[in-house]
Amino acid sequence: MKPDDQICYCYHVSLRKLYHYARRNKLSRPSQMSDCLGAGTGCGWCIPILKKIHDRVAEGCDLTASENVADLPTTAAEYAAARSEYLKSDKKNSF
Repeated sequence: MKPDDQICYCYHVSLRKLYHYARRNKLSRPSQMSDCLGAGTGCGWCIPILKKIHDRVAEGCDLTASENVADLPTTAAEYAAARSEYLKSDKKNSF
């Protein structure tokens, strides 16, 4: 994914915004990511990614560098398609 791709589609929050929010605020729990414009509080699709972002920031990774987002979805289109399938399913993510 690219830094300006959306992670939270419900509230239109980008990877860049989430990364900088987590880095600036030195979050102690992944659930605190929801304080960034409500990310993760809508459909819940982005919660696993929010957890990964939190963990990566805690490790000191720079998520604006492409080599540090290897386990995040590869493209915004793939991510959006997977979200569409998630919304059709009964599975729901939570913190």
